[in-house]
Amino acid sequence: MPELSERYASLPIEKKVGHLFIIGLPGEQLDESTYGLLVQMAPSGVCLFARNTRSASKTRMQIESLRDALLYEPFVCIDQEGGLVDRLRRIVEPMPSPTDVCERGTLDDLRMLARITAETVRILGFNVNFAPVVDVITKAREHFNNGLRSRGLGTDAKVVAERSTAYLDELQQGGVLGCLKHFPGIGAAEVDSHDELPEVFIEEEEIRSVDLEPYRKHFSSGRALAVMTGHAAFPNTDFQETDGEGRYIPTSLSRNVVTGLLRTELGFEGASLTDDLEMGAVVRNYGMGEACVMAVEAGHDLLLVCNSLSSVELGYRGILEAVRNGRISEDRLNVSLERISSFRRGLEEPLRFDEDRLMELSDEIVDLKKRIGG
Repeated sequence: MPELSERYASLPIEKKVGHLFIIGLPGEQLDESTYGLLVQMAPSGVCLFARNTRSASKTRMQIESLRDALLYEPFVCIDQEGGLVDRLRRIVEPMPSPTDVCERGTLDDLRMLARITAETVRILGFNVNFAPVVDVITKAREHFNNGLRSRGLGTDAKVVAERSTAYLDELQQGGVLGCLKHFPGIGAAEVDSHDELPEVFIEEEEIRSVDLEPYRKHFSSGRALAVMTGHAAFPNTDFQETDGEGRYIPTSLSRNVVTGLLRTELGFEGASLTDDLEMGAVVRNYGMGEACVMAVEAGHDLLLVCNSLSSVELGYRGILEAVRNGRISEDRLNVSLERISSFRRGLEEPLRFDEDRLMELSDEIVDLKKRIGG
């Protein structure tokens, strides 16, 4: 397959816009309407969830069908953290949570979790894992009901940086691209952004000294190829923006955060992704089309719309209209397409499908859980 960068000049606007998306799929196989949408849009990739991963063979078959539908190597993504966020628990032995591994085990045990994860997802056909979580959940933040319980790597920023480096290195050495999340850090959020927009009233100094520290470490090393922003508001900071109705703009839709903080100040040059734009923190205030346009204007390269294909179409049409009426320039699209292409160059081929090896990896997960007393 040709590299997409070789085809930029000839890509029609419709395909350039489509390529800004990573979308969810409705079930275990590509139906006619889903196949047609893939061909029409040419999204950069898909993200699969538990609804798509009920058996090993069907998961691999769907991913192969996806590759056949597209003219380039797609990002085939998954949130496979372990613990509460384990999309593969019906295929292999449920994986322990990152928090349990860190609290009960060693750094080598965390590397083992990353190695097992990488091989497992590659056998199934995936090439991107949305991990590790680098949100810092300090002792003062541990009681918050923000959806991060059991997902964090430590209560100290330097420890999170060290552990996430070990995990990311092992994952990417195993042939799977990782993605740090959720920038600029939602460890201090008191509510879950799946439901509503968290308003995080910590001071900017705390964000800079605690939440941004793991990102600085990763960016200085050059390991981080992708970053996912979270949906949150930080009213006590200089970077918080409001919209025309006086509402706080979520960090995922904020130019101050994505272009200003992430790219200009911290110098990140890789691929910038939104968290799922269908989450309550976004859709309660913005229509899908407008949210997607705002995300592009903020500076994002890849937009996640992971549940409804109708939402995907609304977001796609929203950006396409914004390009046609001049709100978003074609040059702006090309900047993201170049970053996407650079990220894509790190993709590895899937491993040979091998159900016996998946059973062996299940045994290794059992061994890991025994090692940490799980």
